[in-house]
Amino acid sequence: MDEIWKEIEDIATENGGFIKTSQIEEIGISRQKIKKYVDEGALEVIKKGLYAVANDVPDEYVKIQMQSTKVIFSYGAALFLWDMSDRVPHQIDVTVPQGTNMTRIKNRNENLRFHYVTKDLYEVGITQTTSPQGGTVWLYDKERCICDLIRDKEKTEMQLYSQAIKEYFKGKPNYRKLLKYGKMFDIEDKIRTYMEVLT
Repeated sequence: MDEIWKEIEDIATENGGFIKTSQIEEIGISRQKIKKYVDEGALEVIKKGLYAVANDVPDEYVKIQMQSTKVIFSYGAALFLWDMSDRVPHQIDVTVPQGTNMTRIKNRNENLRFHYVTKDLYEVGITQTTSPQGGTVWLYDKERCICDLIRDKEKTEMQLYSQAIKEYFKGKPNYRKLLKYGKMFDIEDKIRTYMEVLT
């Protein structure tokens, strides 16, 4: 590739494998040139105005989150990121507020499984961690993950469920936060039962 391409690669490397149209234009590269790199398969469109270098392996979790600020990793994906599950998720669970249009992101990411919740519950327990490749991602905290599992026990694979519950209670559980969330999700009694059995 040419010198211009080298500059694009350098910017992408500094930004975790991603580059914005505005960053490319800042160094004097036209949109026609960007289109040429996309058509040649050198740049991959992540969403409008955002690209990844095609032969690189960008951080999958960061890539998903860059497509929508509403996406919060949850369930199996969050458990994996918290080391509460040793299973690399084939389907990546994300939670978004009810009524959010996710058509574009669904079309671009067949491996996503969406969970929709009311706006007040959507915000409970949002925090950050580091992805396996070192990127910063938004996900639910451990207590929220446990509440989601208990609420949706029938829909959750038993092995994943058991491992996550055991890992949480043998670690440093935050009982106050867990009970506070339990009240919000109307599962406080179930949480107290787990606390009695597992502690």
